[in-house]
Amino acid sequence: MGDFATNSNIEELASFADDLVAILKDPTDVRNLNQCLEHFKTLQSSCDDDFTSVQSSLEDYEKKIKACREKTEEAKANTVADDEMEILEKELEEEIGKGHLLMEEIRLVTNEINELECRRVSVQERKQAMKKLEQQELWAQRKLSMYASVTDIIPNMEDQSKISGHIVDRNKRVVQKFEFDPAKISSFDTCNGLWNMINSP
Repeated sequence: MGDFATNSNIEELASFADDLVAILKDPTDVRNLNQCLEHFKTLQSSCDDDFTSVQSSLEDYEKKIKACREKTEEAKANTVADDEMEILEKELEEEIGKGHLLMEEIRLVTNEINELECRRVSVQERKQAMKKLEQQELWAQRKLSMYASVTDIIPNMEDQSKISGHIVDRNKRVVQKFEFDPAKISSFDTCNGLWNMINSP
């Protein structure tokens, strides 16, 4: 029963070691994420200012359009000359055109803000994932250290095709190398071989 549990622990340790190697492949991810987040904050602040400015301009144009319409209605009511009526109608059309342009600009700014929000969420999620990976890395390191202390086995994580490493006898100051080929020997026999090497005088 003890041999089976130890075998399971060694396989679990190997799995955690694989995950650890994958985590450590790109150590600049955290720095890149922080830079991306700072860039996002700056860009979002700029977009918020632009949106406020465009919104204020749109309100001004809406007031001008309303004033032009009121002038047009007043002109019609007072039977204004045709030339003045044409001028007022042109002014109204120009203000309406400007209003349409502002609405399109607001739509573009809104789309950009939405895209930035999606990026912010993505950055936050990646940052949380990196934090979780760091915690898992620390946990794996502690677990690996615990296994090494209990079994005196230091596994070799570089060659994944074989089960290899060293057995350290601190009392005798002896280091014994071991290597097993999973294709040629079962996990049970590998486990027994390791324990025999540990327990050998």
